[in-house]
Amino acid sequence: MTRQRITEGAILEIDIEGEYFVYAQVLSKGLGYAFFDFRTKKKLNSFDILLSSKVLFIVMVYNDIITKGVWLKVGKLSIRNDLLIQPMKYIQDNLNSDNFELYNPNTGEITKSTRKECEGLECAAVWEANHIQDRIRDCYLGVPNIWVEQLKIK
Repeated sequence: MTRQRITEGAILEIDIEGEYFVYAQVLSKGLGYAFFDFRTKKKLNSFDILLSSKVLFIVMVYNDIITKGVWLKVGKLSIRNDLLIQPMKYIQDNLNSDNFELYNPNTGEITKSTRKECEGLECAAVWEANHIQDRIRDCYLGVPNIWVEQLKIK
């Protein structure tokens, strides 16, 4: 595997079961990754199309996915204005499911919250490569994803 550094703005190429490629971008400080709603059967040479592509989701992934070259860095773009501030995430206490917190990935701050404030937010979690690839595949197949379902508010 290729050794790589986590570089802000880097574009990552993700092979989904040999069927198509999708792309993600390393966001500010490598603390989040934007996965674009764009797939192609042929590898991209230019990444400008990602500047206007919708985003499927923004999550954290384990560093070794990039540093060990599981997903290759294939380019770099400036981070779009709409991705400079990452969305809030929620944390639900596993021991007391009535306790919620908000996690701000931009500052690292965690504050007490309510279930209502957390509804519709992504769970604060770090994802494995295969779970992200499953999530993307399921998204395009229009079926529920087991990993997303497990992280939903209980």
